[in-house]
Amino acid sequence: MKIQQLILSLLLSASALCCAAQTPTAADIFAAAPQTIFPLLDHTTRLEMIEYFKAAPSTPSKNIFDGSSTITDMTPQSLTVKLTDSSQAQIALLPDGNDTIIVLITTLATPGLDSTVAFYTTDWQPLPATKYHKPPTLNDWLVSSSDEGLVNAIVPFMLASAQFDPSAATLTYTCRLADYLGNDTFSTISSSLHPTITYTWTGKKFTK
Repeated sequence: MKIQQLILSLLLSASALCCAAQTPTAADIFAAAPQTIFPLLDHTTRLEMIEYFKAAPSTPSKNIFDGSSTITDMTPQSLTVKLTDSSQAQIALLPDGNDTIIVLITTLATPGLDSTVAFYTTDWQPLPATKYHKPPTLNDWLVSSSDEGLVNAIVPFMLASAQFDPSAATLTYTCRLADYLGNDTFSTISSSLHPTITYTWTGKKFTK
């Protein structure tokens, strides 16, 4: 009986290790991404960047334009990469029932920071973004609907950066209009706008 219990225990342990080995990390997902997702970074460069981060996090790698690209943060659930001086991307893994999906946040300086959020399967097949998240509109940023006329008269479009916090499972947008409008102009409407908007991952979608 003891031998049978030992054999069963070993089998269960081996099964658990196998399952763990099959669970991709954010680094695995980054390395396996098609070049259409990260056109500045070929596969070899991405592998090099992962190893650099493990050994010396500030070490840059050369992208295809001979500029510098660097991984700035990496955990099993999330990876952030500075692609150029004016762009970065964050990959995060989200549990979706019994599955896992990718959220990719791409941020550009335009000149104010502005982010787009996209969703993929773990083999980088695109998923319908509206199923998982509805980005905030300008009206969502308003502290009061009575300020809509004032804000619309000054703001031609919204600029906001986004960041996912894997420890809290939150996606936070930060208003970046001051970078575009200038501090003097932005000060006339700053009290009418929320500085941030946060969404929480429910296991199926992001909700406020």
